[in-house]
Amino acid sequence: MSVNRRNFLNKLSLIAAGTFFSFLYGGRDSKAEERLELKYKPVPAGWDSKDITLSWIGHSTVLINFMGKWILTDPVLFERVGVYLFGTSYGPSRISPPALHRNEIPRPDIILLSHAHMDHMDYPTLKFFAQKYPGKIDVITSYLTGDVIEDLPWKSLNIMDWGDELNLGGINFRALEVKHFGWRFPWEKDRSRGFFKDGRSYNAYLIEYKNKKIVFGGDTAMTDKFDSLKNENVDIAIMPIGAYNPWRRSHCNPEEALLMAIRMNAKYFVPIHTKTFRQGSEPVDEPIEWLLKSASKYPIKVGLHEIGQTFSLNGINYG
Repeated sequence: MSVNRRNFLNKLSLIAAGTFFSFLYGGRDSKAEERLELKYKPVPAGWDSKDITLSWIGHSTVLINFMGKWILTDPVLFERVGVYLFGTSYGPSRISPPALHRNEIPRPDIILLSHAHMDHMDYPTLKFFAQKYPGKIDVITSYLTGDVIEDLPWKSLNIMDWGDELNLGGINFRALEVKHFGWRFPWEKDRSRGFFKDGRSYNAYLIEYKNKKIVFGGDTAMTDKFDSLKNENVDIAIMPIGAYNPWRRSHCNPEEALLMAIRMNAKYFVPIHTKTFRQGSEPVDEPIEWLLKSASKYPIKVGLHEIGQTFSLNGINYG
C-alpha cells in the first residue's frame, strides 16, 4: 500500500470516528437550535489571590485561582468538539458559549486533564494555550493519554496513575480512580475493557494547597471510590452532573453526584459537565434543576449553578 493511500485511509478513519463521536454524544447540529445565553461573566482580574476563587467556564472547564496559582481544568473553548482534522473539529457544536473567550483567560500555571475524551482533552484548545505560552504551562493528565498532546510545547507533561501524588509549585495533586471509560477512538484499549496495563485511563484529582482542598471529579458514574476522602476535609467538590440519560454506566446523575460529594464530606458543591453540549437525552435544564432541588435535603452548599458564575470560598461576591 502506498504512503499516500495509507494517509488517505487514516484520515478517512478519523472522519468516521468523528461521525461516531458525534452520534455517541447526541450529535444533533446545535447550530439549528437556539443558543443558550449566559447571564454571568467572570472577571478574573478582580479576584483576590489570597482566596480560593473559581468560575465555571462551561462543560468541565473550570478556572481556579487557588490562592495565587491558576489552574484550568479540561479546557474546551472552541465552537465544536471532536476529531481534529484539516484545522477544524468534527463533532457536536456548543449550545452555550464559554463564559470567557480563550484570549480572556489568564495564563494557567497548570492545566489539569481528567482523561482523553475529546470533550475533556480538546486538542485545538490545548494547542492554543501551548503556542500562546510556550514552555510556561505544566500539564497533568491520566495514564497512557499523554501521547495526544506530547507534541505541544509544554513546560512539563506529567502522567499520573491512580494513587500517584505529585507536587507542582507547592500544590499537591493526588490522582483518584473513578468509574468511567478512557478510549479516545472506539478501537483503542482502555481500562474499562480490562486493559489495566496498556489501556487509556481516567482520573479525578484531590488538589491541596496551604491546607485547603478541592476535588476535581472529572467524569464518572456513581461509585464509592470517593469514600476514601471522607477524612480529608475537602472544601470544594467539582462534580459532573450531566449525560446520565441514557449513559448511566459512565455518567452520574445530579443526586448521585451530590451523594458522592457528601460521602467525601465536602463543604461546597460545584457542578460541571452540563448545558454545553447535548450529550444525553435529558432536557437541557434538568440536571441543574434536579441538583438545586436535591441539595436542600443534604448537608452541603451549592457554590454556583450557572455557567459564568464565580464562587469564592470566603464568600466574596464577584458577580
